[in-house]
Amino acid sequence: MRNLLRLCPLLLAAALLFGAGPAFAGKRVALVIANSAYQHAPSLTNPVNDGSVMARTLKEAGFDIVDSRHDLSALDTRRVLREFADATRDADIAVVYYAGHGIEVEGSNYLIPVDAKLERDTDVFDEALSLDRVLVAVEPAKQLRLVILDACRDNPFGKTMKRTVASRGIGRGLAQVEPTSPNTLIAYSAKAGFTAQDGDGANSPFTVALSKHLTTPGLDVRRAFGFVRDEVLKSTGNKQEPFVYGSLGGEDVPLVPVKVAAAPAAPVANPQADIRRDYELALQVGNRPAWDAFLAQHPDGFYASLAKLQLEKIGAEQAHAAATEKAKQAEAERDRLAALGAQKDAQTRAAADAKAAEQAQLAAQKVKEQAQQQAAAAEQQRVNLAAAAPNAAPAGTASPAGTNVASLTPATAPADLNRSVQTELSRVGCFSGQADGNWNTSAQRSLSQFNRYAGTKLDVKVASTDALDTVKSKPSRVCPLVCEHGFKADGDKCTKIVCGDGFALNDDNECEKKRAAKPSASKPATSRRDDGEDRPARQRPKVGSAGGYGGIGGIGAAAGVAAGAGRAAGGGQVYCNGSGCRPVNRGCHLEYRGGGGPSNDANVEVCN
Repeated sequence: MRNLLRLCPLLLAAALLFGAGPAFAGKRVALVIANSAYQHAPSLTNPVNDGSVMARTLKEAGFDIVDSRHDLSALDTRRVLREFADATRDADIAVVYYAGHGIEVEGSNYLIPVDAKLERDTDVFDEALSLDRVLVAVEPAKQLRLVILDACRDNPFGKTMKRTVASRGIGRGLAQVEPTSPNTLIAYSAKAGFTAQDGDGANSPFTVALSKHLTTPGLDVRRAFGFVRDEVLKSTGNKQEPFVYGSLGGEDVPLVPVKVAAAPAAPVANPQADIRRDYELALQVGNRPAWDAFLAQHPDGFYASLAKLQLEKIGAEQAHAAATEKAKQAEAERDRLAALGAQKDAQTRAAADAKAAEQAQLAAQKVKEQAQQQAAAAEQQRVNLAAAAPNAAPAGTASPAGTNVASLTPATAPADLNRSVQTELSRVGCFSGQADGNWNTSAQRSLSQFNRYAGTKLDVKVASTDALDTVKSKPSRVCPLVCEHGFKADGDKCTKIVCGDGFALNDDNECEKKRAAKPSASKPATSRRDDGEDRPARQRPKVGSAGGYGGIGGIGAAAGVAAGAGRAAGGGQVYCNGSGCRPVNRGCHLEYRGGGGPSNDANVEVCN
């Protein structure tokens, strides 16, 4: 209580809210099942080895009951689950670990005993054990129900199994689950829909990481699985990501409580233990005033260095939030001026401000991620030291502040994160370059293509952990395969198009039948106007020198011309004079006498 009073009232309230840490030491039981010797499928090497490691790890952690079985038939598995359910009735923590084959059918998960044949898809309901049956066995536990499945291997039964219904789906790996019982966690060795690796050694990467972190004294089980995830990702080159489904409350739930040594007859105050407790209280509150209060009481030493890293992380997060808000405001101002049609120089300044704000936001993002990674690495080191010697002073505590943690390497270096995102983008068909860790224009364009076809809105300017998680969640190709003319997509490759005899490749990249060549048609002879001298000249009426065609005489002259033409055509003449026109009388014809004018007809009607 003396140390709590030294801190600010906010820390005192946090202590009352969260308590001084987990002091849980109830009954803990565990069941380990490992199936390797399958009778109707190839045997597995690692499950029995993995089961032995987990059974030994849980026994050394002080579990009250650890029932370890291997190579169980379906009948034996049901009997063992019934017996374990009886043991969990008065337990506070119940753990089931299973290693072997598992299968997902129509969204439900099943554990496969060694005697299963699974000739048809419906046999799984009779010959396998559903995950729900395992959850029933751990349900009586009061505080934590934990099921761990290292069963996401590539299943040989799914390849030979006959389908009784064509639409019945048999998935790859295990399906995602959402536990309905409270305080229940289900841990997969690989995310739903993915398969896990057995590794090159005697144990799988998942079990190796579990044996290191799951039973760390005082470590919350959720944080333990976080460390397991990081180690498996690193050991498998980001190809396998363990995943945990379900949720717990706000209090820490360690599988192994911190051992408290018996107090001596004359207890001696341990300054480092007091500082550690103050640090943990400040960590639970997690804001700037809490860390300032801690540093005011403990300005030097190992925990002071850790506290300064936490303050740097908070400052980087706040700076990033402020830079993001400023970038949004600058972008809005630029768009507003453009919409109003403001002067060009004002729009130019606004665009420059928006660009500068965006660059400041990206820089703040990098600083924030680096600060978060350093703080996480420092916290992991602190937990490991506390687990090794809860009340002992950390090594080098008396050294100047920052000596022990300034050299901590971030959990994931930026170049490694860039390379991981490039590798995943290449897997889904969006990146064709080399995963060299250089986040250049080509890599940004590839992430932009992923956004387009996946319907996401990831920031393409930096490779983030959000981008890595999102791309990894896609089980197959996202970006379409584009081939040049003359080639076609064949799976993940472009193959050359070969047309048969008599066929040719057209502009649409399709084979079509060749057309026979048409003979060139001879051009018809062009009629030529005959202007030779043998063509009779067109006769034209002669125009007299007196009067021409003008006036009434002109009309008579025209009639004379018509009369001449009518005579040549054989009749139908018309006689015209100053009184008018009339048909020439039968048996008569017109003769042109010349002249023309008033009272002087140019034509004369001559009758026989």
